[in-house]
This record gives sequence, structure tokens and C-alpha cells, in this order.
Amino acid sequence: MNTLIFATNNLNKVIEVRSLLGDSFKILSLSEAGIDIDVPEPFDTLEENAIEKSEVIYKLKGLSCFAEDTGLEVEALNGEPGVKSARYAGDKRSFEDNINKLLDNLKEVTNRKARFRTVICLTVNGKHNIFEGECKGSIIAKTRGAGGFGYDPVFIPEGATKTFAEMSLQEKNIYSHRKKATEKLIAWLKEMAVV
Repeated sequence: MNTLIFATNNLNKVIEVRSLLGDSFKILSLSEAGIDIDVPEPFDTLEENAIEKSEVIYKLKGLSCFAEDTGLEVEALNGEPGVKSARYAGDKRSFEDNINKLLDNLKEVTNRKARFRTVICLTVNGKHNIFEGECKGSIIAKTRGAGGFGYDPVFIPEGATKTFAEMSLQEKNIYSHRKKATEKLIAWLKEMAVV
């Protein structure tokens, strides 16, 4: 079986990717691969951060691996919070604080257009392959829903009436930026059969 390291310890993400890949690939989280490091995300773009994480793990283990970085980009805020989405309100990474800062910054703004964007970097034989998925939508004025994480309670994807936080995982996957990027990764892996 082909083995890939997923440069994350988020088990929800690992389970989702495993279910999409089926039995063709064995996906290992960082802890399952015996890796106990927190790879920094020092760059100004999602692409650079995904490449950095994937490259660090590849050099450490010499095995094919992939990493992702995701951000919420709000049109009226010139793409903020973007690459700083997880730490928008400070380093303690509080979802609630991040949402409050976002809503404060949009208080007098009528343009609520936004998009979630995920970038995956797959490193095979030292070469990087980039896959991207996006979900366009808008930011509402108050939180709705108790599911999901991050900015899900204030984001409604185009074509929907519920926030991500009001949707089941199956509903969210109809629109999901992460799923779109993962499907491109899977299609490449199956076509190339290189790992």
C-alpha cells in the first residue's frame, strides 16, 4: 500500500482525507509517523506555508507527504484575515475572538463578499505539487449555528441559506474548499500513481 504523511495532527482532517482516498493509500498523521514537531507558518501566503510544512516533513522522513493551509479572505478588508486567519485576534487562537474582530471590522461595511481558500502542497521525490480549492460566500452580521469551527458561524457559501456552522458535514462538503482541494490531490495521485 502507498503511504503518505499528512502534515497535521487534526484527526478530523485525517479521517476526511482517508475516507476520500479509500484503500489505495495509507495516510499517516504526524503523530502516527512518529513526528513530534510544530512546523511554523511564517510566510505571507497560504502557498508558501503549505510548501514549508510539506518540505520540512519530507526532509525529516524522506517519505511523500502533503500539507495544507487555509484562510478566509474578505473582499472589503483587502483579503484579511487571509493567511493570519487562525491568529487574527492574537496568538492565543480563539475562534470567538477572531470572529468578534472580523465582525467589528465589518460593522459599517455593506460589501460582505468573502471566500475560504485551501492550498495543499504534495511533496513527492522532493518536488512540490500545488492544489487549491475555494468556496465563495458572504459574512453575516451575527453568528449562527453550533457546528464546525473557525469562522463557520458567520460564513454562508454561495447558493446556500445556512452558515457552515448550521450544516452537517455532508452538507458542508457540497461547498467545502478543503474537499475541492483534496479531490484535486486525489485525482493527481490516482493519475500519476507515483507514491
